[in-house]
Amino acid sequence: MNRRLQVSLAVYVLWVVVTLAGAKWLLGGENAELDELVKNGIGWQFVAAVAVLFAAIFTFKWRDMKFAAPHSVFKVMWFPMLVLLAISSLTLITGMPGGKVIFFVAFNTFLVGVSEEVMFRGVLFRALLENMKLWGAIVVTTVLFGLVHVLNGFTTGEWGLAVLQAVAAGMSGLLFIAIVIRTGSLWPAIVYHFLWDCVLFLMGVAGAARVEGSIETEAAGGVMVLVPLLMALPNFICALVLLRKVRDASFRGES
Repeated sequence: MNRRLQVSLAVYVLWVVVTLAGAKWLLGGENAELDELVKNGIGWQFVAAVAVLFAAIFTFKWRDMKFAAPHSVFKVMWFPMLVLLAISSLTLITGMPGGKVIFFVAFNTFLVGVSEEVMFRGVLFRALLENMKLWGAIVVTTVLFGLVHVLNGFTTGEWGLAVLQAVAAGMSGLLFIAIVIRTGSLWPAIVYHFLWDCVLFLMGVAGAARVEGSIETEAAGGVMVLVPLLMALPNFICALVLLRKVRDASFRGES
């Protein structure tokens, strides 16, 4: 393990602590749904996490984060955007929350998109590439991205649901890294990650408001926990298609 990977892992730990501790502080130490972190105001833990990452990038002069102009955007993004459009159409069923909530959800999920893409597909992925082959770096980055979502259990208190969220996040995370590899830039992944989270949170907030006060059956609740996995499945399949011809030698040659 070279020094860059050691430093990157230390940044990762600090990033996790800032994000989790900030979330708990904003919630007053109480458990709450993840929606509460994005709909009621600016998520200062997300701001702090982004600040930590860019401070590390500038301090250690990591110039290979891929904040470059992307290429092959339409070729790579047409199917993911169709999936996103299809899922967005479900807002016709759930409805939309009020304008203030929409603003905070959009603002905070943009910060999350920047924070998580720079942390995983930027800082960690580039450090891992100096220590292992491409597919090893892809797998480790994707697994770590999924696993970090298990820690949502500290915020919600629902560890079983957090595990399901982690699996769904890992499935989508494979697409995010495929986008970075195939476009040569973090920007399309940041934008797609932001839009993906924004749509899901808006649907979640609106859906929660619709069922508030209603009787939810146990069977219906069991079905609902599988929804994130079903939504992430097209992302996972698309990622496998995008990565099917990616090889270590050709990737490093393009890099």
